[in-house]
Amino acid sequence: MKIQILKEIIQKKSSKEKFAVLTNLINGNSEIFEFGKFLSKDFESSKKEIENYHYLKKNGVIDGTQIFIQNYIKPIEVIIVGAVHICQYLVDLFKNLDFEVKIIDPRKYFITTERFPNIEIINGWPEEILKKLQTNSNNALITLTHDPKIDDPALRHALKNKFFYIGALGSKKTHIKRCERLKEAGFSEKEIDSIHGPIGIKLGGKSAPEIALSIVAQLVSETHKL
Repeated sequence: MKIQILKEIIQKKSSKEKFAVLTNLINGNSEIFEFGKFLSKDFESSKKEIENYHYLKKNGVIDGTQIFIQNYIKPIEVIIVGAVHICQYLVDLFKNLDFEVKIIDPRKYFITTERFPNIEIINGWPEEILKKLQTNSNNALITLTHDPKIDDPALRHALKNKFFYIGALGSKKTHIKRCERLKEAGFSEKEIDSIHGPIGIKLGGKSAPEIALSIVAQLVSETHKL
């Protein structure tokens, strides 16, 4: 593999870009693949197969070819608003998944490294913090506080920036009131309906770890729709 390609791989990985490395197993030539990018003669005849493997996030030798594909997928960035008890179980589950996690909470007594070791925790109001973060459709938002002063600004930010997953903890009654506030704030029914509320898939569990599991399961399901 040429040094220039190695340098490009390192750069793209550090900037968390989504791409793949293709290798022609016959002559050893390699190049970087991204959707819409021109392919050299070593790979152009298998463009459809390459795109399909990249879309499905599959690694290995592409069927019917002598092309090896290694995919580098952008990690999903999860922003959790509310460092409550359930949040600790969420973090434990996320540790074994390819998610990057940030926790935001303006209540300093909840934000401690003892409760959340090796996790980025930010003490501040979501409305202020989210403006400073680089967020996009590759982000997921989970709100847990039940407090409109804390949760609502985060939900508005996620809707405006088209997060691929938005979930809010709370009862059906709480969610109805939440939706009314968002409608008053100018969001359409389609945008509001994109919020998973009450959050999580229906597992029937009531305890904090069971609720956390239902949230993670829903988020993983939505991730595979990307």
